Amino acid sequence: MKVENISYQVNWQKFKPGYSIFVPCVNVRAAKEEVMVVLRRLKIKVVMKVVIEEGIKGLRIWRV
Repeated sequence: MKVENISYQVNWQKFKPGYSIFVPCVNVRAAKEEVMVVLRRLKIKVVMKVVIEEGIKGLRIWRV
């Protein structure tokens, strides 16, 4: 998965319901779309929220 020209290696097989990841980003709207392209293809349902963690803005993505 590539967000804002940074590649993230996520093992979606091990990303079980209830797990979450944080993806730092500046343009949250574009980042959501980039993530959703991958997740739609894999048919994985998630909830995303814009958060600031330790002073860094990004997306928190939970699998449901």
